[in-house]
Amino acid sequence: MVKVLLLITSAVLIILSLLQSGKSEGFTGAFSGSKGLDLFSNSKERGAEKVISNLTLVTGVLYFALVIIAILGQ
Repeated sequence: MVKVLLLITSAVLIILSLLQSGKSEGFTGAFSGSKGLDLFSNSKERGAEKVISNLTLVTGVLYFALVIIAILGQ
């Protein structure tokens, strides 16, 4: 049962990660030295972006907890 929940949670986590908007200029911006990948910037998320971000956080924590339960259950 835990493995099924783990599979569903991982699929939801992948979908939510893909739904998030890009915060940088992409792959080329990471290597060109432009403003991309500023890890400590204050990004003000609003509306749907904030909901998706919070759902991704909750799903990630749930995934982590399920992995710990699956490991301890063996």
